[in-house]
This record gives sequence, C-alpha cells and structure tokens, in this order.
Amino acid sequence: MSEPNSETIADYVARNDPDGVAFHAPEGTFTWGEYDDLSSRLAQSYVDAGFSPGDRLAVLLTGGALTHIAYLAAQKAGLVTVGIGPRAGDAEITHLLRKTGAALATRAEHRGRAGAEIAERCGAPRHLVLDLDSLPSERYAGAGLGPDDLFFLNSTSGTTGVPKVVRQTLDNRKYFGPLAHAAGRFGPDEVFASVLPAPYGFGLWSAHVVPAMYGYPTVLTAEFDAAATLRLVERHRVTVLCAVTAQFIMLLNDPGFAEADLSSLRVMFTGGERVPLARAREFEERTGCAVLQFYGSNEAGPISVTTVDDPPERRLTTAGRPIPAMRLRLLADGAEADEGQVAVNGPGCTPGYLDDEAANAALFRADGWLLTGDIGAVDAEGYLSITGRIADFIIRGGHNVSALVVEEAVATHPAVAAVAVVAAPDPVLGERACAYVVTRAPLALADLRAHLDEGGVTKQNWPEHLVELPALPLGTGGKVDKAALRADAAKRFAPGP
Repeated sequence: MSEPNSETIADYVARNDPDGVAFHAPEGTFTWGEYDDLSSRLAQSYVDAGFSPGDRLAVLLTGGALTHIAYLAAQKAGLVTVGIGPRAGDAEITHLLRKTGAALATRAEHRGRAGAEIAERCGAPRHLVLDLDSLPSERYAGAGLGPDDLFFLNSTSGTTGVPKVVRQTLDNRKYFGPLAHAAGRFGPDEVFASVLPAPYGFGLWSAHVVPAMYGYPTVLTAEFDAAATLRLVERHRVTVLCAVTAQFIMLLNDPGFAEADLSSLRVMFTGGERVPLARAREFEERTGCAVLQFYGSNEAGPISVTTVDDPPERRLTTAGRPIPAMRLRLLADGAEADEGQVAVNGPGCTPGYLDDEAANAALFRADGWLLTGDIGAVDAEGYLSITGRIADFIIRGGHNVSALVVEEAVATHPAVAAVAVVAAPDPVLGERACAYVVTRAPLALADLRAHLDEGGVTKQNWPEHLVELPALPLGTGGKVDKAALRADAAKRFAPGP
C-alpha cells in the first residue's frame, strides 16, 4: 500500500488519458479531458461570479457527471464544497446553509422544483444555476486547494435528528484509494459503478476520488433504481460495484436480477450499515463476485476492511482486519478491553465537526481518540466483529438486547428479504424488539419465532413485534431510516390511556 501523496484530484484527472472515459453518466459519456476542461471552465465561472478562495458553495444535485464537475471546479477555484444529499428536505437544506454560510448551487430544476424556489425557501444567501452549456471559454488556472486543505463539508445522513457537518480534507478521502486497490486486487481495466448519493463518505470515495486516482471509468446514476442499475452493470461490463447494504438487497430482490448478465462483476463494496450474512452469501453465489466492505464511518474513515484474499466465511461474517495505521483500540469504562467501544486515531479521521464543540467533545476523547459508538471484538486471527452499537439497543426489563443481533437472526428466515429492528415502547418492560420486514411471502410472528427456536437463537434475541412493509424507509444517505421506524413504533405501540 502506498503512502498518501501530495497530489490532488485535479492532478489525477489531468494526468489520466484525456481520451479515456471518465464517466458514463445520465448526461452522457465524458472523457477525462472533457472532465478536466469543463471543471476548469466552471471554476472560472465561480471566480467571475465573485467567489474567493475559502468561500463555501453548497451543491444540491441529483447524481451524474455535473455533480463531480461541480465538486472539482470548487476545488480548482479554492472553494469548500458543502455536499447536500439529493433527497434532502427543505429543513435539512436550511440547516446546512445556515450552519455553513454557503451559497447554493443547483440545476435550473431539482427533482421537479425550481432551484430558485428552493434557494428562496431555504434562505440561501446566493443562488447559482449550474449549466454546462453556458460556461466561459477561459479555463481557471489558479492554485486551488491542496491535499491537506479543508475541501468538503458533508453531513451525517440525518437519520438521528439535525445533521452534523463533518469536515473532510482531501487526504482523508484519498486514504481509501490504496486500501480499496489492495482489498479488491484491482487491475488496469476496472470499470466502477457507484450508485450511492455522492456527497456522503462512501459515495465520495467510490465515485469522486478513487476512480480518478487510478483512471477507472465510472458508471453514475441520477438516483438509485434497482432495475436500471442491473441494466447499467450489464451494458458497461462493470467490474467493481459500490452500493450500500439496502441497495444491494434491492438488487437481489428485483425480478430482473435472475436474467441480468452480471458475469463481469468481480467485487462489490458494500456497507454503511449491517451487512446481512445470508443476503451477502446469496449475492456472491448468484454473481460470482466477492462482497467486500470497509468498516468505518463518515467521521472515522476506514477502520477495517475485508479483502478478496480473506476466506469467504471470514469475509462475510466479520468486518475484516483492522487497518494498522488507524490504531484501533477497544474501550470499556475508559480502559482497553477484549470487547468494547471501537476507538481510532489515524489518517482517515475527520478533523471534527464544523463549529460544534459539544458534538466534538462527544466524538473525541480528551487524548484525541475518536469514538465510533460501535461495540466490537477482535478474534485470535485478528478479525474485527461489530457486536452492537451503544445507541442501538433495546432495553428490555433492564437487559440490553442488540438490535444488530436480532436483525441477523431474523434475516435467516427464507421469507425475509430485508429487516430492521428498533425498540417499541412497552408499559411493563420499557421496550420490546420490533422487527420491520420486507418479505417474499406472508410471514406471521409465530412462524418467525418458531424458525428462530429451531435455529437455536436465544429467546432474548427474538423480536416481540413484527411489522411488514413494502419497503424499508431510506434516509438521505441511502441507509435504512431507523429514526422513521422508531417514530412509527412509538406511535404504533404507544401504551393506551
């Protein structure tokens, strides 16, 4: 694995074959030369509009080439990009604009609404309409941002209240590059497909950073659609697919999955939330590709990684081996332990949240170690397993029940296509585990519990409520929106008068 270097994304783009494909996007196919030229001209338009180095520009776009051109143009002009998820509501957009003081950039229309209307309703101090057909001919030639500079402000995915704003340097995101390259044993002719929202950590490294580092063409989508993604993988002979857990499960559940030619796939990077063993194994068996994951977060960066060289059982049942430079520790009651909260202090870590002392005090210990909120253990072979989350427990009669453990158990039932477990209020025990499921066939709670009993699952890890949904709600970052499920459970199972 190579060490971080002094190059920027602009350097990577400029050195790639100008005639090689950079993006297969909804707007069309773009070469590296076109990407370089358009981003330099857009950077000049930012300067012509009066922006100065260090200013902040919030970019609200659906996925596609324009998103990455806008991000790179900001870096070339010395601006800090504020990434806003394409499905963000007005309250979240307003919060992010106020928090960062950023101007807002959109297309003339965003998801059926005029960009100017969104800017006005959300209190944007300035609004820019991005249009690649009206760029100046002049290319901006300033120094731009360096690898250690703050280049991006992205938010937590907004599933647990008002999103916090995470500071990112380019080196934070570049750190994924050689790790992903080694984990997937990339060759010279990989074709990436990133179907994630671009502003979040996973989407940023998998579409904006790593393909540029190695010159790989990348397939982009405006917004995720399972059937369309299957067609794109087939058409462009994608070799490396990047999708959060909920997305790859939707691919498996799509009726077209069985007919799609996915033989080109070698690797799928997934994660962002729990990766269910049964569905990951099914994806591998049906495609022949290796399911890999980085364990980490927007704040921590990559903490551990599974690789194509790991035995399948280790690859699918653990979070992989910790990355040495991230200096993982397991803490219980403030001291190192065999099982405890995962803490790290390494080159992938964010410098911290933007202007939020209270949040930073909760994120970092006084000695600088970043606390993830996840509970983990490392086995004798050096593999990390995530056994729970501090905030993701059902407290039933004073006993902590891990929602992750219950989800893993429920997912073993053949009728369950997707599952998320949250706490439901109970007047006697305080909370009970409620499983929200998407099913392939009708499923009664009694039948599910009989299946768990037959499988030897401890009764404390059985759900006590079962709610079938046509689909699990997703937050703006593409993960399951557990905040929405908790709110539903609180209303659905509220104690009577």
